[in-house]
Amino acid sequence: MSYRLLVFDWDGTIIDSASAIVDCICAAARDTGIEVPPRERAAHTIGLGLHDALRFAVPDLPPERYPDFVAHYRQHFLACEDSMRVFEGMRELLSQLRQTHLLAIATGKSRRGLERALQAGDLKGHFRASRCADETNPKPHPAMLLELMEELKASREQTLMIGDTSHDLEMARAAGVDALAVTYGAHAAEGLRACAPLGCFSSVKGLDAWLKTHA
Repeated sequence: MSYRLLVFDWDGTIIDSASAIVDCICAAARDTGIEVPPRERAAHTIGLGLHDALRFAVPDLPPERYPDFVAHYRQHFLACEDSMRVFEGMRELLSQLRQTHLLAIATGKSRRGLERALQAGDLKGHFRASRCADETNPKPHPAMLLELMEELKASREQTLMIGDTSHDLEMARAAGVDALAVTYGAHAAEGLRACAPLGCFSSVKGLDAWLKTHA
């Protein structure tokens, strides 16, 4: 196997943010006076578009109250955003890969949120393109991958998706591209393996070793 385009998810794959996102979802639920979702349920929403995430995480919240919930969530998220760090070894891996591959991002973040995160992490120069949930159909719809492949002139056979959620893997399957899963992010290994990725890795080191051999 050999790939030209490597598409990375952001939260829980490149940056250690999944636990903080869950904390912010739960805090926003408390702020708005609704039942706080179990952490596993909140974690499952990471990577989805905003409305899909809210429908799953807080199903009893009426749509007309979504803006209030989102305002509280963003307040909590911005308060802890500076504490989020790139996973150990990921910066070095991306620096190596950009020499030989086209790198891109497909994320459930907003464009404004991704640009802020790329700037804070000093990683913007590593990626040739990106797609966010507020500018196309969100995961698990294949639009992000299909648009990135068209923009960067990569075929399905030349493209590999790397993510930490079933939404990433389902998006890849819908787009007809191969995928790898990492288990150090939002979703548990059992659920990720059920989506049949080419590999499932518990560390950046393991991901790095696979990519050096196969990508």
